[in-house]
Amino acid sequence: MELWEPESRCRRAQRYAASGSTLPWDRFSAWLECVCVVTFDLELGQAIELVYPHDVRLTEKEKTSICYLSFPDSYSGCLGDTQFSFRIRQSVGHKLSMNGEEEKYNRDAPVVLQWDRAHYYGFVYFRQVKDSTIKRGYFQKSLVLISRLPFVNLFCSLLQLVAPEYFEKLEPCLEAVCNEIDQWPAPVPGKTLSLPVMGVVIQVWIPSKNDKIGTSPLKQSNQENLLPAPMVIPTVNELDFFRCFQQILIHIQMVWELMLLGEPVIVMATSPTVSSDTVLALIRPNVVLGVTNPFFIKTFQHWPHIIRLGEIKMSGDLPKQIKVKKLMKIRTLDTKPGIYTSYRTFLHKDKALIKRLLKGIQRKRPSEVQSAIVRRHLLELTQSFIIPLERYVASLMPLQRTITAWKNPPQIRPFNQEEFMKTLEHAGPQLTSVLKGDWVGLYRHFIKSPNFDGWFRMRHQEMRKKLDILHFEVLCQADLLKWIREKSEVEIVDLVLKLREKLIKARVHQLPVREDLLEKLELYVETVISSLPDDLQVVLHRH
Repeated sequence: MELWEPESRCRRAQRYAASGSTLPWDRFSAWLECVCVVTFDLELGQAIELVYPHDVRLTEKEKTSICYLSFPDSYSGCLGDTQFSFRIRQSVGHKLSMNGEEEKYNRDAPVVLQWDRAHYYGFVYFRQVKDSTIKRGYFQKSLVLISRLPFVNLFCSLLQLVAPEYFEKLEPCLEAVCNEIDQWPAPVPGKTLSLPVMGVVIQVWIPSKNDKIGTSPLKQSNQENLLPAPMVIPTVNELDFFRCFQQILIHIQMVWELMLLGEPVIVMATSPTVSSDTVLALIRPNVVLGVTNPFFIKTFQHWPHIIRLGEIKMSGDLPKQIKVKKLMKIRTLDTKPGIYTSYRTFLHKDKALIKRLLKGIQRKRPSEVQSAIVRRHLLELTQSFIIPLERYVASLMPLQRTITAWKNPPQIRPFNQEEFMKTLEHAGPQLTSVLKGDWVGLYRHFIKSPNFDGWFRMRHQEMRKKLDILHFEVLCQADLLKWIREKSEVEIVDLVLKLREKLIKARVHQLPVREDLLEKLELYVETVISSLPDDLQVVLHRH
């Protein structure tokens, strides 16, 4: 298994440590892991022609995955230039931990934009054109950006600038671009950044977890009189929701429920661009697979939910809407577009939303505005669903007055499904949503789903952390010296070890505890140790 090359990185670290300078490619790696060029070899098939920077080491498994996913399948018939994206799992043994800057970024970034320690995102610009000088008759090559950040808008826009130039000027162009990226400031949530590349300044805003959904200062502010005029990207990741969902507008409620419940879904489309963008718009639940090859219709006909998208054709003022069909009908390779599922929705369709979107089409409302309407609707629907759960889970937290210095923090009460269901009558989603239907049935199904398990585990960890902080603050304010007067040496040593463990935890996990309280507790620990016999002091200082 190939891993990072330690010697070159170590030499560079030693060379730059004394001067305090930034390591070469440190800024580059804050944005991209590497850039790959994938070509078609008559003997090998799809193969990596180039990886830049040269000292980046990908495992053979990662190279194979990148090669396979960087070309559209042969059935797509993509002539000209095509852009799409993918995600692969990082090989075992590669970097799974984060450095300080990456941890800081993740603390401030929304969950959907966080630095991914276990996966690589690939952003592809594929070119296929006829070329009689090549034995196969076609020039086929992909320029691929590999990153741990899901910045689909930014990296696709970057490829639109770089790829055509690269195909003409090859490696010197790529080296120049990578050196420019190595000068970019690090990504910071909540900041607008100016990123120069190839004579263009890309101006982009990276959302923060504290921002209101759907807002961007770049949408609202007048651009400065910059020359040349910047390429403005309002946010790094927002897709054109309306374009992705325009064939399934009347089924948006069903698709939302499938995502909420973590149901495995296949998106079949006629092009890799539509397939990958639709998968990203669905924000990956348990499994969402995007494919273009009709072969998968037969291979995955046992999957419970298949969304088959066709070419986008306008029928009057409305994109032709696909129908919901029984799963048993998807048997042949010439299957028509449709949603193939046996799933029945718990909630009724929002007719007002569909009517509003259709009016927008008739009035030629910009796609960006239509997308904002869809995104706002789905956000409000999700919030209406999750608020009763949040309210109930918050009630499982022990009261602050039950936390004392001399006992371990009290336990969080377990989630009781029936107890939660009783709260819905007076504090359910009907308080914030006008949608009718079987909300109780939807909650019961959700609680059985993998999405609930992940959500509740995350909330439980947050509450556990909050309890640790409260207990820590109570400890810092307690009179430890008075407490130890009546205790045995064994009890005092046990206390010292526990307090040290808590101090280490607070420092390592950077708990939001005031620095003066931390210093006070550290001083207490040293004072307690000094009150013990010399032999115990020696033992504790060794630990």
